[in-house]
Amino acid sequence: MGIILAQDGLMNERRYKNHPVAAGSVLRRATSAALRKRGFAEGDVITRWGDIVGPELAALTAPEKLQQRRGDLAGAVLHVRVGGAAAVELQHMAPMVIERINGFYGYRAVDRLKLVQGPLPKPEKRRAVTSRPLSRTESEALKGDTVGTKSTNLRDALDRLGTSVLGKQDAQSEGD
Repeated sequence: MGIILAQDGLMNERRYKNHPVAAGSVLRRATSAALRKRGFAEGDVITRWGDIVGPELAALTAPEKLQQRRGDLAGAVLHVRVGGAAAVELQHMAPMVIERINGFYGYRAVDRLKLVQGPLPKPEKRRAVTSRPLSRTESEALKGDTVGTKSTNLRDALDRLGTSVLGKQDAQSEGD
C-alpha cells in the first residue's frame, strides 16, 4: 500500500500526503551536513550545551567545532568560543568540562579544549506574549463547555487552558 505507480515510475506515497511534519525530523536532516563539516556527528552537543556545562558557563561560551587529530583514534579537540574574561575561568574548569562532555557522549570523545576568544552569538530575544482578560460572554461560554467535566481538577485545568488560549489569540491578532 505504501507504493503507487506514477507516470515517471514508482514513487513513495508518503511524500505526497498533506499532514504536518515534526520540525525536529526536518531540522536534523537539514543541519546534518553543516554539523559534519564542523566535526559534530550529531548536533546534540550544540543543542544541549547548557545541560552539559551548566547555564552560567553556557551563557559565556559556545562550542564551535570538534576536530579529530590525525592518527589519533580516541579523543578530539573541542574548539570553544569564549566571550571576554571568561576564558581564564574556562581554562581552570577545562578538566571538569571535558569530563562532562565525555560523560555526555559515553566515551572519551574529547581530550582537550581549545579556547577561541571572540564575540558570542547574540541570544534570540523572545517576544513577550500578551494576554487579555476574557469578556463576560467568553468566560461564560468557556464555563459552559467545561461544566460537564466530572473531575474538578481537570475542569479547573481546562478553564485555565481555555482562558490562556482565548486571551492570547485575540491579543496576537491585535498586535499583527
